[in-house]
Amino acid sequence: MKSLIVKRPVIVKTRKTSITLEDDFWKCLKEIAESRKQTRYHLIEEIDRKRKFANLSSAIRLFVLQFYKDQFDQLRSPG
Repeated sequence: MKSLIVKRPVIVKTRKTSITLEDDFWKCLKEIAESRKQTRYHLIEEIDRKRKFANLSSAIRLFVLQFYKDQFDQLRSPG
């Protein structure tokens, strides 16, 4: 059985690194980047700049989760 978690090479601040993400998070990250009219790699750099404690892969997962949580909360809020 093929793993849904894939190690992906990225460049952050001119350094090569890799992130390990499930395909669904990778696809969501692309959708979010496109909605912001930026590349996935620019969004990854932004997430990297703003993260405080988590490793980059975890920070990306948390970012995606928060993005969709915020959208859900907006749908639920009155007015």
